[in-house]
Amino acid sequence: MNFKKIISVSAAASVSMLILGSFSGAAVNEYSPAALKHLNNAVLGKEKADKADDVNDDGAVDSFDICLLRKMANSSTGESVTKNYAATDSNVKLMGRNLIKDDTTWLVQSGSAAEFTVTGSCLEITLAGDSSIENDADHRSRYAIVLNGEVIIDSVMSQPEETITVFKSDSQKTAKVKVIHLSEAMNGAVGIKNISVTSSAACPIIPEPEKELSIEFIGDSITCAYGVEGKSSSESFKTTTENFMKSYAYLTAKKLNADYSAVCYSGHGIISGYTSGDKNTDSLIPDCYSLVSKLKDYSTEWDFTKRSNDVVVINLGTNDSSYIGSDLEGKGSEFIEGYIEFLKTVRGKNPDAYIICTLGTMGDDIYPLVEQAAQNYSSETGDKRITSYRAAVQNQADGIGSDWHPSEITQQNSAYVLADKICQALGMESDQIGLDVAADAEYLLDIDPDKGGNAAHYVGYDKSFWINMVTGGESPDAITAVLSGISLKSGGKYRLEFDCTSAAERIMPVEIRSRSDKSIVLFSDDVEAGSEKFHYSKELTIDQNCSDAEIAFALGGNDYYNVTLSNIKLVKIG
Repeated sequence: MNFKKIISVSAAASVSMLILGSFSGAAVNEYSPAALKHLNNAVLGKEKADKADDVNDDGAVDSFDICLLRKMANSSTGESVTKNYAATDSNVKLMGRNLIKDDTTWLVQSGSAAEFTVTGSCLEITLAGDSSIENDADHRSRYAIVLNGEVIIDSVMSQPEETITVFKSDSQKTAKVKVIHLSEAMNGAVGIKNISVTSSAACPIIPEPEKELSIEFIGDSITCAYGVEGKSSSESFKTTTENFMKSYAYLTAKKLNADYSAVCYSGHGIISGYTSGDKNTDSLIPDCYSLVSKLKDYSTEWDFTKRSNDVVVINLGTNDSSYIGSDLEGKGSEFIEGYIEFLKTVRGKNPDAYIICTLGTMGDDIYPLVEQAAQNYSSETGDKRITSYRAAVQNQADGIGSDWHPSEITQQNSAYVLADKICQALGMESDQIGLDVAADAEYLLDIDPDKGGNAAHYVGYDKSFWINMVTGGESPDAITAVLSGISLKSGGKYRLEFDCTSAAERIMPVEIRSRSDKSIVLFSDDVEAGSEKFHYSKELTIDQNCSDAEIAFALGGNDYYNVTLSNIKLVKIG
């Protein structure tokens, strides 16, 4: 599969035409879901194109044929009738892990969904509830119905069966529809029992086509988006504040125009689930990874051949850390061994995928163990299609969700970073939109003794930058606080922001410049700094590429004072 393309371009438009050469013979002249699925896969290069795929009979199989075939599906039969459809592959695109049981399609894992295009004057969907309907209202299975990109229903399943009128009108219309499970698998599933469409179209319901890229996310409560809509860190778990559409996983897939699947359970880990002491072996992802769900009603083996994954993201270890603690030699070694064994399992189920391991959002103390496990696995097996990265620890300034879980802002920021990592792994061009390009910058203090500068500095765990001027020297550039190692692109629009307090009232020059040639100044501003903390934010456009850019704060010129810079970001916004 060729991923050398800009991620914002749609898959259908980006794939080169498959020239069939001159031939005679009939292309398809009527719609069928199977024909559309085969045609879409042919355009994506996943199946061999044949004569029937050349719908417009122009000697090439391309996105124009897909458009024409879909137009055939929407053609009128002249008579409006009501028909019932099951949520199966022939009628809808099923996303994530699901189970068809007793004529009902159960959306089991977080984010599991059914997507389709419907043409008609009335659409009704009958949903089914499982035993979770007996839970209290804040712990039932949460779901949403999305119409043309807008959430029109956001609710929990509270009864065994419920029929919802999605739309009803005098005239016929075409709309995209998605039914999605928002809460996690441990708290039940949502069933689709029937889809009823009143329509005169030749084919009232069409599955959404598969996208070129498919990503699997394996994780814990962070991936489930536990408490993402919680009011405060003191609020406890509720399914009503758990929303997978605000998870970094969903947002990453959306940004990369990818299909996705998730396997995630709150409190779970590699060798131990969350614990206050003893090892918790009841909450292990390796024990249930191969299942649709660990809940008894859905504990059947998952068919990994249904859709191969191009990328698998593993975000585990946060709960293991409660067991490992500071014992990085003993329990840490046990974790590395368990992680390596799980990597072997994941590779066995996903032979062609690129594996990306990450940890850190709610604490990165044991991230080095994850990194070591990935390296040891690669050395032992020779598998080079694996990498790891340290996720940024959540910033309290970005808000905190229930039980100290990531907020919406943190989840979105995590998605920006992961999308960029996936692009790097697959050789895709990343637009870097939303990415803090200074996130991995090196914090330095440049002192010019020839100008009389003398100062000490400290960088906190939250990357707050504290600088104490002993002698300020003869000019502001005698002491400069620097964030170095930033790559900027010509024409890119960025937002520079930071918080600042200064014991001395002063004008603080700020520049973005080349570190190797400080005469190349890409941005400059004079900031009024004082004893009261203030937030600085300014948007700017870079007019040339600069692979060694730095953000420089000139602090010299005053003796015996200190400055604290925090939440320093340079975010690409366009």
